[in-house]
Amino acid sequence: MANWNETQEGQAIPELKKNCTSQQLVQWAAGSGDFYQIHYDAEFAKSTGLSGIIVHGALKNAFLGQLVHDWAGNNARIKKFGCSYRGMDLPGEDILCKGVVKRKYEEGGEKLVDLEVWTEKADGTKTTPGYATVKFL
Repeated sequence: MANWNETQEGQAIPELKKNCTSQQLVQWAAGSGDFYQIHYDAEFAKSTGLSGIIVHGALKNAFLGQLVHDWAGNNARIKKFGCSYRGMDLPGEDILCKGVVKRKYEEGGEKLVDLEVWTEKADGTKTTPGYATVKFL
């Protein structure tokens, strides 16, 4: 859990590792309403030129949200958060969720930390870059 006094610019936040199964992708499709077949039907995915099914971008967004929430803990709130989908991740492969403190500052009486967050493949390729602003209580 993050602590305002101990947080420093340039500091990495604890990594979160995910590895999706095809079952998890079907469950996410049901929960999110995103039934695009590239996420659960291998033959359909291949017919579109993909090598197989891919992980939902919004699921990776949720993983990054978990990363920030786990780091912030109960002493802080996520004020801003977002990401963009820049690469594909495959089920059965590790998705590493990482982040670093970019800025620590006070503004309008609030103690704030800006984070750069992203998902990364095992080879270091960033697939889902994002950002977050955390307000410490």
